Amino acid sequence: MNKRKILKIFGLFLAVVAVSAATTVTINSLTNRNLAENAAGKSPFSFADFHTAKSGLETDFTLAADRTVHAVVHVKVKVQARGGTRDMFSIPDDLFDFFGNPFGGGGGMRILPQQRQMPMQEGSGSGVIIAPDGYIVTNNHVIEGAKEIEITLNDKRTFKAKLVGTDPTTDIALIKIDAKNLPTIPFGNSDAMKIGEWVLAVGNPFNLTSTVTAGIVSAKARNIDILKSQMKIESFIQTDAAINPGNSGGALVNTDGQLIGINTAIASQTGSYAGYGFAVPSSIVQKVVTDIKEHGTVQRAVLGVSMGDITDQLAKDKNLKTMEGAYVSEIVKGSAAEKAGIESGDVITAIDDTKIASASELQEQVGRHRPGDKIKITILRGEKTMTKTAELKNVQGNTDIVSSVKGSELFGATFAEVDSQIAASLDIEGGLQVKSVGKGAFSSAGVKEGFIVLKINNQPIGSEDDLQRAVNQIINGNDKKDKVLFLTGIYPNGRVAYYAVDLSK
Repeated sequence: MNKRKILKIFGLFLAVVAVSAATTVTINSLTNRNLAENAAGKSPFSFADFHTAKSGLETDFTLAADRTVHAVVHVKVKVQARGGTRDMFSIPDDLFDFFGNPFGGGGGMRILPQQRQMPMQEGSGSGVIIAPDGYIVTNNHVIEGAKEIEITLNDKRTFKAKLVGTDPTTDIALIKIDAKNLPTIPFGNSDAMKIGEWVLAVGNPFNLTSTVTAGIVSAKARNIDILKSQMKIESFIQTDAAINPGNSGGALVNTDGQLIGINTAIASQTGSYAGYGFAVPSSIVQKVVTDIKEHGTVQRAVLGVSMGDITDQLAKDKNLKTMEGAYVSEIVKGSAAEKAGIESGDVITAIDDTKIASASELQEQVGRHRPGDKIKITILRGEKTMTKTAELKNVQGNTDIVSSVKGSELFGATFAEVDSQIAASLDIEGGLQVKSVGKGAFSSAGVKEGFIVLKINNQPIGSEDDLQRAVNQIINGNDKKDKVLFLTGIYPNGRVAYYAVDLSK
């Protein structure tokens, strides 16, 4: 090999070494720069993995809080005790409790029976302004039996409220104050709320006004068996937003500041927040309030079935092909269900294309309607799916509008609170005294002026509201013939008397 060729090869080798060295320096330089930038937080690059990818904007509760806190009021009531012993709520399971903090008791809500109680007791809860002219919705158990209702607005103004109407079957009540241009909370669509969505609970727990807590919708259509009404509708929204005694009647709102529920009960062994709260859905609240305003009482639609949830054992025993829906165990004769062709053993899976997964959901859907409304019912009979149309009826078996009859006018009598001296001399608490008797049911039954009504149909009477509830219950009851009120009472001279007042005449 000549000298010139050797030099050429050696030069090529040096060139390769030089390029390699330059490349190494460049790579190291870039690497060091990236490391320095990463350390300084300036790197424009990042791994697109699950942990660093953005999941969306943070939830902001300030707008919803600002829109709603001014329309939630403090409700204060005065109630006269009904006799020597009393258990305020008679809840079958101590785990569940109302949290309106009625009749005092600090943080506790269940009042144990006592041998003696003061004639007048105070309690408190919350309410939601739903109309600028002073209509407020709250819970029935907050104002039940109240002799006086006082409302305190968020701006500290106070008003005396009057009771417009109540619905024990949903634990909703409507009251009104004489005011104008009030802030309100608009109704939202509780059906549209999904499990896991954020909600705010707004109320006055422990008399702390304008309290807002946040949580999520934990479940829907919960039946906790807390209401005692025969035709109760329990299809609660469950939430873990912190709610406590005094929150009853307050607002459960979505992040847009819309009312999606009225806070009603908690599940707790202590009476205070334990992670589980329950609210009446706004879909039910809106219907109840509208009925009370228009008719004085709720227009309750009835399908006419006995039903229950589907359990694993029931599905096996009845050879059911689904685990979701309301199982029909019995059909009421002459009911809307019977006329629609629904049979015992059917599974109701939808109402007007709204899916039904449980008996409580069926109650909620039917409860939104009025007598005379027609609904489409999807059922599963064996392996066959079919659709029926039912015209809903009222509890009297027809489609008429049910009216609220004023008790004093029906009886032809006037009433007043029992004088404290008379009550002391007779050793009674509560009661409603007849001040005058004119033409009407009382006169026909032989009731005389001065008679003190203590019980009607074995239910204690302490106010005209109690009297009105007794009248409504029997007037709008199932039995068309026997409209009789059985009165137990006493005259100022100590003579105990009993009367049967026939309301069917």
